[in-house]
Amino acid sequence: MSATHPIIGYTLGDQAGIGPEVIRAALQQAPIGAEYHLIGEEIDCTPGCPTEQTAQAALRHLELAAQALKNGTIDAVVTAPICKEALHRLGFAYPGQTEFFADRLGVSNFAMCLTGQHLTVALCTTHVALSDVPELLRTDEVVRVGLLLADFLQRTGKDTPKIALAGLNPHNGEGGAFGHEESTIIAPALPRLQKLCPKARFDGPCVPDCVYRETAQGHYDGVVAPYHDQALIPLKVLDFDNAVNATIGLPRLRVSPDHGTAFDIAGKGLANPASTLRAFEVAVNSARHQENVIL
Repeated sequence: MSATHPIIGYTLGDQAGIGPEVIRAALQQAPIGAEYHLIGEEIDCTPGCPTEQTAQAALRHLELAAQALKNGTIDAVVTAPICKEALHRLGFAYPGQTEFFADRLGVSNFAMCLTGQHLTVALCTTHVALSDVPELLRTDEVVRVGLLLADFLQRTGKDTPKIALAGLNPHNGEGGAFGHEESTIIAPALPRLQKLCPKARFDGPCVPDCVYRETAQGHYDGVVAPYHDQALIPLKVLDFDNAVNATIGLPRLRVSPDHGTAFDIAGKGLANPASTLRAFEVAVNSARHQENVIL
């Protein structure tokens, strides 16, 4: 497929939710010069009333989307929101779509990335207790996620990405007064990242209560965050309506709007398609830069 004329697949998620309406609205404004292909089929259902059938269709369409990515018949996929609880009742054994797509594509080196108009963040730890983060944070993991973020940023048009490694503790621990992870875990990642990825610029450990503001102002293109809420609180303050969730590390991008099924407003004309539109924009941009990668 031509990188200048990418084929973007999309699913409708749980069709009792807002997925179908935000997809329709976003496609009316999606980037020109790309083809958009529905994966799966529309089913008869009542907005706001999820059923086992809507969950089964959502799961079936995820399987089809993963196969299309694996086969290369699409260049990227935008997946509408699913109801994870309903899928778990069907035997879906994954925490979310991120892990599902990585497994189906045989990828073990992947990470969760959230990107909006102001911030792009990649997470070293995701859905774990805050008390577990210091034990789970490792230099190898900072390096791994940093490389994946650099690759994603270049795939979306940043030839020489500037990436900050956020510290874990307030004020970077103030020289070990209340925490040493900056010096023992995060700082050692810098020379390794620079050696492995010389086309990117890495900086850190960066004081966490400043680095997201600096990134929003354009000083950095992305941040490697040690834990979930450190990154997602500023992201959702600045980019609540337009942030998207991308699975980085896949050979072809999977991206979704950063919101749920919103069954309570489905079919009422209240759903905001901004995040879904952003997902299509990121998918097209990534597909057009597929050949221009760091790793």
